[in-house]
Amino acid sequence: MSDHVTKRMRQKRQRRERAHMRVRMRVRGTGERPRLSVYKSLRYIYAQVIDDTQGVTLAAAWSADPALRGQLAKSASSQEAAKLVGALVAERARERGIEKVVFDRGGYVYHGNVKALADAAREKGLQF
Repeated sequence: MSDHVTKRMRQKRQRRERAHMRVRMRVRGTGERPRLSVYKSLRYIYAQVIDDTQGVTLAAAWSADPALRGQLAKSASSQEAAKLVGALVAERARERGIEKVVFDRGGYVYHGNVKALADAAREKGLQF
């Protein structure tokens, strides 16, 4: 890759990390209301329900999860995959008795895959 492309990729990653730090200054997961964190890579989308006071992940799902293998027709980073991940993490959280969470968009714009994941989690009963 050229230096220009590498520099641009580094700038984009740093911008997202700074945005995520701004969100994390305000968003804190507790035992009563854990944090629903979203991470997107180029290939997959991940979601975790985290209790920050204890530093424990309570529920997690990602687009390459064995429970979702046969359900994805397209890419594992599509909006369809995000909807399935949101629904799966919501089901796993509700199995553990979690109904209310705070949403951590991870520095990403609340649009597209992030919005699809959040909407699917809301449809499955998570409140945030």
